[in-house]
Amino acid sequence: MVSFDDSILEIERAQPSAVSNVLANALQRGQIMDKPELVAEHLARNLVAFRQVRNLTQGALAKSADVPRSTIANLESSSGNPSLTVLVKVANALDVPLDELLASPRAKVRKWERSELASQSGGRGIAIRSLIPERVPDEVLNVMEFAPGASMRGSPHLPGTREFFTCLSGQVTIFVAGDRFDLATGDVLAFPGNVPHSYRNTDANKSAQGVSAVLFERTGV
Repeated sequence: MVSFDDSILEIERAQPSAVSNVLANALQRGQIMDKPELVAEHLARNLVAFRQVRNLTQGALAKSADVPRSTIANLESSSGNPSLTVLVKVANALDVPLDELLASPRAKVRKWERSELASQSGGRGIAIRSLIPERVPDEVLNVMEFAPGASMRGSPHLPGTREFFTCLSGQVTIFVAGDRFDLATGDVLAFPGNVPHSYRNTDANKSAQGVSAVLFERTGV
């Protein structure tokens, strides 16, 4: 069976006005396991779901995708006949693969292996990885893993930002604007994200782990 990637290559070679026909042909050949007449319904349903979970209005999504708001409205009502350019713009704006935007409901479930989740160094002995692999507007959720004695200086954000830190294991000390807060397993600390702050595992023998949630001040939709 021809892969979905091959069908996408065929779509990319087509003229934008012929995208619907190419998709329909791909569906009929079994490259995308669904009925052609359901594709528009899947697109409409997925588009609404992805937009709402990201707290985006139709206008905000249209602006991000550089398309008219009426285009988004038409797609969400299953009445659109989008070109490949429009589909790619909308998928990129939502930060989702094109096949997920067109897929049937079963494709909403996805598993990430631990090896697929990239981590980065946030300081001396601290590894940081995203708690949610998909992009979430107005917030950042990270798992922070502290080696024994590890420390890290936090990056101040704009006024109105709120940060939450939950200690999952071990002990983590957080300094906020000069004040010290010692967190044991299960403790949660909330503080303004625009003030100087830092993290430290004061235990020289045991590692620690926590979850950091940064909720940014919304500047409008």
